[in-house]
Order: sequence, then C-alpha cells, then structure tokens
Amino acid sequence: MTRSRTRVGPLAATAPAAGALDVDALLDDPATGIIVCCGSGGVGKTTTSAALALRAAERGRKVVVLTIDPARRLAQSMGIETLDNTPRPVAGVDPAAGGRLDAMMLDMKRTFDEVVLSQATPEKARQILENPFYIALSSSFAGTQEYMAMEKLGQIHADARRDGSYDLVVVDTPPSRSALDFLDAPERLSSFLDGRFIRLMLAPARGPAKLMTAGFGVVTNALSKILGGQVLRDLQTFVAALDTVFGGFRARAQQTYALLQADGTAFLVVAAPEPDALREAAYFVERLDEDRMPLAGLVVNRASPAPPEPLSPDQATAAAERLQAQDSRSLTAGLLRLHADRVRTVQREAGLRQRFTAAHPHVPTAVVPALAGDVHDLTGLRRVGELLAAGPDGPPSDHRPDD
Repeated sequence: MTRSRTRVGPLAATAPAAGALDVDALLDDPATGIIVCCGSGGVGKTTTSAALALRAAERGRKVVVLTIDPARRLAQSMGIETLDNTPRPVAGVDPAAGGRLDAMMLDMKRTFDEVVLSQATPEKARQILENPFYIALSSSFAGTQEYMAMEKLGQIHADARRDGSYDLVVVDTPPSRSALDFLDAPERLSSFLDGRFIRLMLAPARGPAKLMTAGFGVVTNALSKILGGQVLRDLQTFVAALDTVFGGFRARAQQTYALLQADGTAFLVVAAPEPDALREAAYFVERLDEDRMPLAGLVVNRASPAPPEPLSPDQATAAAERLQAQDSRSLTAGLLRLHADRVRTVQREAGLRQRFTAAHPHVPTAVVPALAGDVHDLTGLRRVGELLAAGPDGPPSDHRPDD
C-alpha cells in the first residue's frame, strides 16, 4: 500500500494549518459527497454524524446518514422508531433551503443477502442463502460487518450518482479502533478468497477429478472424519459459491476503497478532551495518513466551557481560603473553589489539544463545549450543529452530545 502524508480533503485550498475547522464550508461544498465520522466509543460520534447530516440538509443538501453502530441513539434523536437497511425520511427537517434528510442503519445480513441475489442466478442464490455456512458467516462472522459497510456505502453512492437521490452521504462508523477495519475490508476479503484452504476446497470445482492429487484425497478424507461428510459437502458448496459470487464484491469493495481516497470524501475524527481519547484520535489520524484518506479535521466534543470571570485558579483558591477562615460555612468560598477547579480543567484540556496540534499541525479542529443533557431530538441536533459550526468560541447550551 502506498504511503504519503495526510492531505486535507475538500477544504484543502482554504483550511489553515492547525486552525479552526470550517464545518459549514465543508457541508456547503458541492464537491463534498461523503463524510465519514470515526473515533473511539463514547465520544459523541453518533450525535456528531446526525448533527452534521441535519445541518447539511437544512442548508440545502440532499443527505442520507448511515450508521453501522448498533446503538439506537440515532433513530431516537431523529424521531424514527426503528432504522434498518432502507433509508427513511426524517420528519421535521426545515425544507426552506431545499434540502432533505434520510437515515438508515446497516443490516449486515440483509446487505449480504442483497449481494447474493444480485450476483447469482435464482437457483444458485437459493442454494447459497440456505447453506448453513453462509447463514453463520452472514450473521456473525468476524469482519462481516465491515465488509458489508463497504458494500452498502458503494451501493448508496452508485445509486445516488445514477438517480440523483442524494448529494451527501454521512457515515457513522463503529466505536473503537475497529472503526477503521472497513478500510481493510478489500484486502482481508481478497486474502480470504485467495487463501490456501479456500483453494484446497475449490480444487474439485476448478479441475477434473483425475487431476486431484492423492494428498488432497487424504486431506478431504481426514476432514470428512472430523466434520462429517455432509458438513464437508456444505462447506465445499459454500466456498465454491463464495468464489463465484463474491469476486464481484471484492472488485466493488476495492472501488469503494478508492472512493474513500477520492477528493469528494472527508474524514472527521471525533474525540473527547481526555488523554486516552486524544491518543486514540492520534491513532486514527496517523492511520488515515498512511492509507492516503482525505482528512478534513478533528472534532473535540464535551470541552469544558471557560468561565467568564478572569480570576485565576490560584487567586480563586486564595480568596476561598480567606473567606473560609472568616466563615467556615461560606457559600462564596465554595463557589470560588468550584471556579478554580473549572479553570484548571479548562487549562488542562487546552493543553491536551495544544499537544495534539503540535504533533499534527495539519489537522483543523472544531471544539464543541460540554452540554448539560442528552441530545434526544432534532432541536438538540440543531444545537450541536450550531456549536460545531461556531468554532472554539461557540456559546454553551443545555444539551450534551453523547454516543
């Protein structure tokens, strides 16, 4: 895989080095066709994705937001009882600018079934869909979710280009480092299909029986004893079908990987102002750098808002001690100590962000202040969108982005 330095995505011409992320410029740019939000768990990634999608729709874009996170928060915040593989319109979006918003959640097995039905004849598709190995793979096999996320993103983008249904796709990825596993999906699938065991299982289908070696016969006899004859036949049938049907998926997954590298895609790394979260964010940035993915910037959620009073922590603590010496039950002394703690927290978080910026000076940043409650409706999502667009000095609010 080719390595290069990270290139900032659609904002490359305007985003200042180590400056503020211009969220509205990103959303308004017609060249921005895909926004991928990635980050560790619990940092507000799902809410950030939904808020960006809503803001883009109310600024005139035709948007679909796709979550591959199993949490139901996205559906709840958008007033949709359930999300599934079919895009569903979000009611209550302001249509004044001419935009609209749909939302959907990846259904891993249904997407897998769609691939089979689109690539195989009806008879072959039935054989595959009923095969016990396929049922297990499509339902719970490790990595299948990431493979299908690539497939679904490719489907949505291809359909949108063909029929004009959407001009922006916002993708909410799974939490933790597995959020970048979908970048590896084409290579991992290719390695699986081209693996030695797969080639061994395909030998009967790819060549005449007389070409079968004695060694292969020994292997299959041993597997028959271990697995049973019917299980081995099911496995061979499944592997043969996988090879014929999913060669097309492998090619499309590679095309989707190239799409993620294209200039119309923008990755946003979402983090919290904590050491562990920002270390994870650094990992994401470096991995995106290595894979030549267009990075638009960093979103830091739940930053502690700076208090309006200019009193330093030391001054506030000293004043609290003087007041407490006069009155041990002084309420003002308690408030001054709270003020000192808050200012120290703000300073600590600012220091963490500065260290991240020093290590990654090419990454623009948006800072969203910590808010008091969960975001559970469109009003809350709009507020988060306003704060994302307002930059580091945006006003506080009564809602709190949460994943």
